[in-house]
Amino acid sequence: MNIVIVESPAKAKTINRYLGSQYEVLASYGHVRDLPSKDGSVDPENNFAMVWETERASAKRLNEIAKAVKGAETLYLATDPDREGEAISWHILEILKQKKVLDGVAIKRVAFNQITKSAVLKAMAEPRQINQELVDAYLARRALDYLVGFTLSPILWRKLPGARSAGRVQSVALRIICDRERQIEAFEPREYWSIISELRGSAERTLKCRLVRLGGEKIDQMGIGDAAAAEAAAAAVRNSTFTLVQIERKPANRHPAPPFSTSTLQQEAARKLRFTARHTMRIAQTLYEGKTIGGDSVGLITYMRTDSLSLAGEAIAACRQLIGESYGARYLPDKPRVFKTKAKGAQEAHEAIRPTNLSRRPKNIASALSSDELKLYDLIWKRTLACQMASAVIERTRFDIASPDGATALRATGSVIQFEGFLKLYREGRDEEDEAEDERQLPNLEQGEALELLDVVSNQHFTEPAPRFTEASLVKKLEELGIGRPSTYASILSVLRDRNYVQMERGKFVPEDKGSLVTAFLENFFGRYVGYDFTANLERDLDRISAGELDWRVALKDFWDDFHIQADAVMEVRMSAILEALNEYLGPHIFQAAEPGADPRKCPSCEDGRLSIKTSKFGAFVGCSNYPDCEFTRPLSDKKGDGKSNGGPLILGHHPDSGLPISLRDGRFGPYVQIGDNKKGEKPPRASVPKDMAPDGISLDQALALLSLPRQVGPHPESGKPVTAAIGRYGPYVSHEGKYASLSGTEEVFAVGLNRAVMLLAEAKAGRGKSSQVLKELGPHPNDGGTVKLMDGRYGPYVNHKRLNASLPKGTDPQSVSLEQALDWLAERAKKSGGKGRRKGRAS
Repeated sequence: MNIVIVESPAKAKTINRYLGSQYEVLASYGHVRDLPSKDGSVDPENNFAMVWETERASAKRLNEIAKAVKGAETLYLATDPDREGEAISWHILEILKQKKVLDGVAIKRVAFNQITKSAVLKAMAEPRQINQELVDAYLARRALDYLVGFTLSPILWRKLPGARSAGRVQSVALRIICDRERQIEAFEPREYWSIISELRGSAERTLKCRLVRLGGEKIDQMGIGDAAAAEAAAAAVRNSTFTLVQIERKPANRHPAPPFSTSTLQQEAARKLRFTARHTMRIAQTLYEGKTIGGDSVGLITYMRTDSLSLAGEAIAACRQLIGESYGARYLPDKPRVFKTKAKGAQEAHEAIRPTNLSRRPKNIASALSSDELKLYDLIWKRTLACQMASAVIERTRFDIASPDGATALRATGSVIQFEGFLKLYREGRDEEDEAEDERQLPNLEQGEALELLDVVSNQHFTEPAPRFTEASLVKKLEELGIGRPSTYASILSVLRDRNYVQMERGKFVPEDKGSLVTAFLENFFGRYVGYDFTANLERDLDRISAGELDWRVALKDFWDDFHIQADAVMEVRMSAILEALNEYLGPHIFQAAEPGADPRKCPSCEDGRLSIKTSKFGAFVGCSNYPDCEFTRPLSDKKGDGKSNGGPLILGHHPDSGLPISLRDGRFGPYVQIGDNKKGEKPPRASVPKDMAPDGISLDQALALLSLPRQVGPHPESGKPVTAAIGRYGPYVSHEGKYASLSGTEEVFAVGLNRAVMLLAEAKAGRGKSSQVLKELGPHPNDGGTVKLMDGRYGPYVNHKRLNASLPKGTDPQSVSLEQALDWLAERAKKSGGKGRRKGRAS
């Protein structure tokens, strides 16, 4: 018997169909061991020796593999063809050696770029040994990430309470996001105006032109800076007559984009399909590992972790044949297109991402795929075919229009697609819409024609800062800088979100205060190690290790010798010095003057204290230097609708009984209302503003109502003891003798009557043993079958698939949950639980 080891059951199922009865294909379920999350797993003093730990679920599978391998004729290690795949094979082999089950067993490593019968059989006929250089590169990357994480994390925990661990590459990606945010905050918009004229000639259609020359002087984009200048320019146009003095027509070719690499697939799926990088890679994995088509299991795309842009000769030939048959010879270029990657160290795989068989048109296999699988396959299929199609031919046209003396000139531009070429099948998406004039077809006019002026409009504009990063543009930026590799992009972006360093607003990354603080700390005290060039050079060193040009232990030593000295030095820096450095660095972000010329760090409460960053076990906040005499606090940045930071309490009115001021304030835990002022040794009455109540619109009556809680609803009809309504840590509720029941919202706290409160308490008591309820069926699971459901359980809403449950992230509206989100949460939960399910009726 011959044993074949792959990573996943889906891959095992597909390959098992290709091999005869003399082969048994087993799955390792990904990585089988890792460095344990504790100090000492990598020992720099012992030549960077590593201690590996096998999870319980992996240990059980490895025992099954060892039992099958013992006495086998040959062991084939058929994991993926990149560094991670090579590492999994190496780990499995090392463990099997330790179990002493390899006596008399031949060891062979096979790798294939696509899971088709011909590719698998060819790989089995051409085995090799494990590539130790790829393994060494994996060991170096894993050790680097561990050493950085386990060195920086204790420093962060001690110097920035509330901050979580910082990853080597994730910290640099976070810096990119924070740098862009600082650019946006520091940006000062400039006003400019455009003058647009509408004219008509002999053709029926009119044309719109922009002013490009006034008084004999060229007008650039910023040439007209205010309303007065714009009105003067518009008047000059109205008082002129115009002739079409020149027509310029230039042909141009637009060439197709290359086939997909990992980064461009993630970018295009984000633009066109609104997929996250993680979701794109998970769907691509299912297409690669195999789907059942016509009774056979077959891989539909080539390996999806690659930065290569090349296509195999047979793939190019298949493209050209299909183009000729489907679109005709005109759409077929004279010779095949050859693309070369611009990314440095492109070696993750030998080919771009493409369909394994281009004759499998998306519409013909739609019934075998889930909705998202079909969308991604369609994208890959079209991009691959389009990259070998003829270029589009476009005629660009420019009309130059001038007054008789030439002092005033207008211009209109447009374009006409004369031959669609590849555009008939595929158009590449954009991250941001161009701000240039829309390309449009111009009317058919003759040079020398007199034109009638119909209208003149002046439009006000303001310059805008560079946009925040989307997933697509951030992946593109990381690739341009040489930071990360195809197998790491999705995890980099996921970690930033999972650690709450960033949030997504309209699909764009916005740094949270915690993320800005961590970045400021690292840039001030570990600036070299979050530098773009330094991180890119480390990636190149890892590529050199893969190529056998650099010893991995030498690379680690060169990094560690300086890094641990810097870490030790930072640990000794006094907290006051760290906070002052952060105050200086984050000042423009955190401290904003209430009025021009005022001191932005002046305390708005006591007026003679100085605001500064403070730390507590709950994280960082802004406080007054006169503490405890002055207890003013607020979050690091309290963003209102105008993007400004709120500097102090807002007086809503006065208490009807005491006459004390009622104010709306911002604390480290969010907005709250308070009676009176802060006094030393006294804590005035306060109440937090609930999340379903907008702080900006809170009234005096609402504040008084919040401050009056808890509210007595009435005596319970059975016990005679009071039933109360209040707002707690988990939201609004009613209570009676230690029993609680949730209310629908803040408004019900003040409106609920005794009968409803008693009924809710009775239902809550009776419902404690009830099973969970299905709120909505989200759709079929693309890999394992069965239905993914949105459930309502004792502890709140969660998603379920078979025996696996996953809680909804805090603040998620259950009604907005999509199948894509549910699959990501379930996959993350499965990863954390080692593949084990959880008891139904309760989400973790």
